Amino acid sequence: MDGSDPRHFTRRRRVNDRRFLVVSHGTRRAALEATIEVCTQLTAAGATPVIAGEQWDELHEVEPELNGNARRLEEVDPSGIELVIVLGGDGTILRAAELMRDHPSVPLFGVNLGHVGFLAESERDDLGYTVQRALARDYRVEERMTIEVRVFQHAAVVYEGWALNDVTVEKAERERMLEVVIEVDRRPLSSFGCDGVVMSTPTGSTAYSFSAGGPVVWPSVEALLLVPLSAHALFARPIVVGPESSLVVEIVPRTEAAAVIWCDGRRAFDLEPGARVVVRRSPVPVRLARLHEAPFTDRLVNKFQLPVTGWRGPIARD
Repeated sequence: MDGSDPRHFTRRRRVNDRRFLVVSHGTRRAALEATIEVCTQLTAAGATPVIAGEQWDELHEVEPELNGNARRLEEVDPSGIELVIVLGGDGTILRAAELMRDHPSVPLFGVNLGHVGFLAESERDDLGYTVQRALARDYRVEERMTIEVRVFQHAAVVYEGWALNDVTVEKAERERMLEVVIEVDRRPLSSFGCDGVVMSTPTGSTAYSFSAGGPVVWPSVEALLLVPLSAHALFARPIVVGPESSLVVEIVPRTEAAAVIWCDGRRAFDLEPGARVVVRRSPVPVRLARLHEAPFTDRLVNKFQLPVTGWRGPIARD
């Protein structure tokens, strides 16, 4: 069912206590307008919009009546949320994943209001249709691998985190260089000076890792990536390892540069010389709602506007 018949759609979907978390880039007027549109459509269908606390006041200023039908995220049981509708770019989707990390069974449904929007499933012009499909539960769900990170200092764990895209170890001062040792599967691989190191999932291979010269890895591939940033070394190439491998970046104790670790570019922790940053596959994935069955190749071509002029299509023996 595609929800194209409004009468049938309304009759089937007026069900009590269906809750949808709506997450948007709250500081942008376009995002606020899209949030109001989505909440209005959800309410008309008998569903309950749920809004995170930091956006609640902003929405109330723009549309005071909306809060009478919506609920604050802090006032509901997040496990009872059916779907997260995300309005924004990839950064907003990462924020939504962070909000729902303790409830990974709830899928994220991205609507791109940004530029590239690699994680998003639809565009702003299709917003009304997208919400109809969400209400009709007419979508499929795919799981994306995530990574977990632990930071050790003097054999003690001083930080734990996770990421959907990437974990990066970066220098905190422009004028100094980090000295690091790279370890794979508990064995040393190489040491060099650099601006930092990106450790990425396949999902993150089109983000910071890609900008640093790493390979594009299809999301269906289970792997971990390591990409050095501006390394001063003869061997400092990006590497791809299996999903059960561990990656370690150790800050050489003699290094004079301050360092910081970032998870998805959102959560930071300062690192001291001698710190060991250990990255492994997380057992907890992130679930993304999808409308289309198009292969990742098409998404890559469309998002990066890659030239495919001259392609004549598959031949029979393909």
